[in-house]
Amino acid sequence: MDLFIYNILLSMLWALLTGKVTLGNLALGFALGYAALTLLYPGTGKKSSYFRKSMQFVRFALVFLRELLVSTWRVAQDVMKPLPLMRPGVVGIPLDAETDLEITMLANIISLTPGTLSLDVSPDRKTLYIHAMYVGDPDDLRREIKEALERPLLELLR
Repeated sequence: MDLFIYNILLSMLWALLTGKVTLGNLALGFALGYAALTLLYPGTGKKSSYFRKSMQFVRFALVFLRELLVSTWRVAQDVMKPLPLMRPGVVGIPLDAETDLEITMLANIISLTPGTLSLDVSPDRKTLYIHAMYVGDPDDLRREIKEALERPLLELLR
């Protein structure tokens, strides 16, 4: 966590030195600070967890962005067609997520992607019920959510 704070301080220092305190310049400063910290602290011991987690975050963000774009494209295509191809349904997803944070984050990420909405969690917190616009094979939908969203999210949070 210390390296994250150093990275933020380096990005602010960069913005102040360049004289432009904008979001883009802060992001550039953050990237440059990250590169500098990588050189100063080679991936050994406790310090490497920051670099590992940040790479997991980038990987998760890219996976989520891909899912967001694919589902948005699918819904947009269906809206433009004269006969929609929707096959809505409610599906239970067995959860590997255990904590309240993990379950909440997964439910919110599912709800952010167009065409899916988190509805409820079972009382034993082992199943998340979602509504999906396109339920061809429920097992395929379960597998897609577990592999594309839940597994990368749990890697990031644990």
